[in-house]
Amino acid sequence: MHPVGLATALVFFTWSMSPSLLPRAWYLQGLATGISVALGYGLGCTAAWLVRSCGVTATWSARTRRIGWWVLGLAALVLVPVFLVLGARWQNYIRDLVAVEPTNGANVLLVFLIAAAVWFVLLEAARGIRAGTRRLSAFARRFVPRPAANVAGLVVAVTLGVLIVNGALYNGLIAFANWSFSGADNDTAAGVVEPTAPERSGSPASAQAWDTLGQEGRTFVGRGPDAAQIEAVTGRPALEPIRAYAGRESADSVPAVADLVVAELDRTKAWERKVLAVNTTTGRGWVNPSVASSLEYLEGGDTAIASMQYSFLPSPLAFIADRETPQVAGRALFNAVFARWIDLPVESRPKLVVFGESLGSYGGQNAFAGYQDMATRVDGALWSGTPNFTPQWREVTADRDAGSTEIRPVVDGGRSVRFAADPADLDLDAEWGPRRIVYWQHASDPIVWWSPSLLFNEPDWLTEPRGRDVDPNMGWLPLVTFWQVTLDMVFSADVPAGHGHSYGPEAADMWARILPDPGRSQADTDRVQAALTGE
Repeated sequence: MHPVGLATALVFFTWSMSPSLLPRAWYLQGLATGISVALGYGLGCTAAWLVRSCGVTATWSARTRRIGWWVLGLAALVLVPVFLVLGARWQNYIRDLVAVEPTNGANVLLVFLIAAAVWFVLLEAARGIRAGTRRLSAFARRFVPRPAANVAGLVVAVTLGVLIVNGALYNGLIAFANWSFSGADNDTAAGVVEPTAPERSGSPASAQAWDTLGQEGRTFVGRGPDAAQIEAVTGRPALEPIRAYAGRESADSVPAVADLVVAELDRTKAWERKVLAVNTTTGRGWVNPSVASSLEYLEGGDTAIASMQYSFLPSPLAFIADRETPQVAGRALFNAVFARWIDLPVESRPKLVVFGESLGSYGGQNAFAGYQDMATRVDGALWSGTPNFTPQWREVTADRDAGSTEIRPVVDGGRSVRFAADPADLDLDAEWGPRRIVYWQHASDPIVWWSPSLLFNEPDWLTEPRGRDVDPNMGWLPLVTFWQVTLDMVFSADVPAGHGHSYGPEAADMWARILPDPGRSQADTDRVQAALTGE
């Protein structure tokens, strides 16, 4: 073991225990710490190698080396347990912020064991790569000079690694994942039954067969409020909401699936409704039930929601492996609906709104050239938990007014676009125009803030005052923060609504502001929100 590497690893160990956006399970904390320690050790060893390569060598006496090892050992004996305890306390503080139960403090021992195991595995993997590179260089030295052989060995090793990760292995894994998840897509969630109302796709009156909709599609059309439930909550007459949907296996291409959704809108006379909503789903076709149902409640069922499945991959896998298909789907569905909607008489058109969450937000926004185009073509939009790599989100965030923050930008005074962690954030002093776009994002949502740039660059949202549910002690650390936020994403939705990547009943207040109605009171909106929470 190299002493410089160990010293740097110890520093990274202490950094890894620092707070991030969301509380981490003990095994994820162990994984984050193990990765951080391995990175620190590698950086320390690399730095020492660079110093030696520059001709700088230090000659230490045996006594000095012994003292150095004792100092390093004592530092580890003190810092490791201290920061394990501090890390546990910081984690429980974050749990308080997001209303999650605290964990057992004894888990710090498991954190340490997992971190040590992860570090060992990564260290041995790195040594194996180094050994392989040296063998390649030794072989190349038979034919070329030593410097060229060393470079050639490194190039070959890196090339092989890239081909393995991004080549045959990558494509094989994705193909296998699509195949395996397509089989699982035949299941139906508990309690979901085939609808009988003709306003729902998958019903006997629909051209879209129930068994072609996919699991999430069946859940979407098989649940949600009917006219009687809406009347019971609002106290007013209601229509049966329209939910038009098509599954990925119903056509050979994503645009063809979108055309089937438009055919369902034709069949159900959706063009005669007051509000027509176009939703881009997540990977397997999931629609946020709170966002969809709240719109139907608030508008008395005089709505039509058009959506479709475009993939068999679950969102976490699609998030990593397939960012093209959501964009294709978002553009195809909106353009197909818009092409019919724009030909309707202006005086009888339904209000056109769009919404999507996570990958759905990313894909749905691809139908527009930017936020100005969006504000021109739709009456309203609700984008929830938008991934950081979404071009339109990045554009509008970068264009924020001077003095506004990255976690809650103000754009052009809030004339058409507004950002909110909760509904009250939408109430700005400036006048809000008739076409209203809302980006709903929690300060503690790692999906919104994760970016590869976290590796080496401090983001604006960590130089600004923290959001209400983010530990004010959270700071940026090179390499470490990236892995912390990466692992925060794993269970980002497993927190109460209003935190992380969990967007729930507050959707009622969001829609009430996007589609204001003089005849609707705050009490009406509160009843809808209560219905969504089961109160």
